[in-house]
Amino acid sequence: MKKNIGQVSALYPVPVVVVGAMNGNEPTWTLVAHTGIPSHDRLMVSLAAPHFINGKIKEAGVLSINVVDESWLAQADYCGSVSGARQSKAEVFSWTPGEAGAPIVDCAKLTMECRVEDIYACGNFENFICSVVNTYADESVLNEKGKPDFCKIAPVLFEMPSYTYLSTGEKIADCLSFARAQKAEQAE
Repeated sequence: MKKNIGQVSALYPVPVVVVGAMNGNEPTWTLVAHTGIPSHDRLMVSLAAPHFINGKIKEAGVLSINVVDESWLAQADYCGSVSGARQSKAEVFSWTPGEAGAPIVDCAKLTMECRVEDIYACGNFENFICSVVNTYADESVLNEKGKPDFCKIAPVLFEMPSYTYLSTGEKIADCLSFARAQKAEQAE
């Protein structure tokens, strides 16, 4: 029997990312675990409204979403503990400017450079609705078709109720393979 545990957002874990934006001539970074996919052509980054980086994202109209793996989790975690309003985080990562002007974390194996299309306020959060204008991937994490292979990327996950980082697992199956197998079995 299931127990009602109240109003708990239970869609965790989610990938941990570092969002980057330019602060004048240098980047600023923040750790983010509230991201989403509202449609096939849009991503969402949800940030508490008081974050320093929000204003920088609004000024530039672009941001980067850098997928965190265990090799640079310590630096990513640090970016979530320090406000860019009080301390520069420009030197935390080696970085490269993306083609659209957003800073790209060099050690990230996968980065999406995004244009802000809309901002949706919800409570004390600003939700940046973005289109991906460029995706940068280390060749070592691409599959034979040139697409990102998340088993190779091994993104770190964040679980909210316990505030913990989790590692990703192995591939279980291809999407819809169970349905195809069932249809094939029924056809026999």
